Amino acid sequence: MATWASRRKSITALIVIGVLILLIGIPAFKILYKAPTCFDARQNGDEAGIDCGGSCQRLCQSAFLPPRIQWGGAKIEKVAKGLYNASSYIVNPNINGAAINAPYKISLFDAEGVLITEKNGFVTLYSRRNSLAFQTGIRTDQRIPTKATFEFTSPPQWFKSSDKLSGIAIVDKKYREDQNGSSLEVTLENKNLLPFQNVLVSVILSDVDGNVIGFSQTRVDSIAAGGHEIAPFTWPIDRNGRVTSIEVIPIISPVMIP
Repeated sequence: MATWASRRKSITALIVIGVLILLIGIPAFKILYKAPTCFDARQNGDEAGIDCGGSCQRLCQSAFLPPRIQWGGAKIEKVAKGLYNASSYIVNPNINGAAINAPYKISLFDAEGVLITEKNGFVTLYSRRNSLAFQTGIRTDQRIPTKATFEFTSPPQWFKSSDKLSGIAIVDKKYREDQNGSSLEVTLENKNLLPFQNVLVSVILSDVDGNVIGFSQTRVDSIAAGGHEIAPFTWPIDRNGRVTSIEVIPIISPVMIP
């Protein structure tokens, strides 16, 4: 049977250990312990992969569908001698997935497949909507491009995002052309209770057979709540009355789902 002296020593030792834990252990734990985050290059917490899935905004590879590149890669439009526009039409099949500033490259080739020039850019892939990667004023000197290709220079980084563009309506499209060129005015209406800021507007012109014969892109600074704004487009060429349909694609910076 333990004596009172030995019990007192044990109690004292326990008190000392407790004090050391309070004074040293807890502060050291706070300093050394790092809670799981979505940016620590480790799969932890409720993540489904390394820094993706679960409560992280970034989506894992298995959680999204890859974008589809239409038009066989990219289209070319001549705007003047030795001067061209090029673009690629990208379909985002993801309802709740978006990618901001995905880097890409459009390459122009001549009739013999020899590279003329390359243009790099960034395109935002909005959830459940299509996008236009657009390059304007590409100089080719005396060489004539006959083919263009498109490729992402690094994989788009996808994150959870919902469609916030349902409040924008295309209420009018006025296309005109004459011997001096062609123009288009697109009227956009904001049906939301809040303004839209920095709206990127792309247009695609097609003929009666559905062939793409023109495209462009402009930016509208803001559309007031319940208001209207006009997105203007001009080209130094006419298309001889071949334009029969016009697709308008508005894009804003996606909103991340927390």
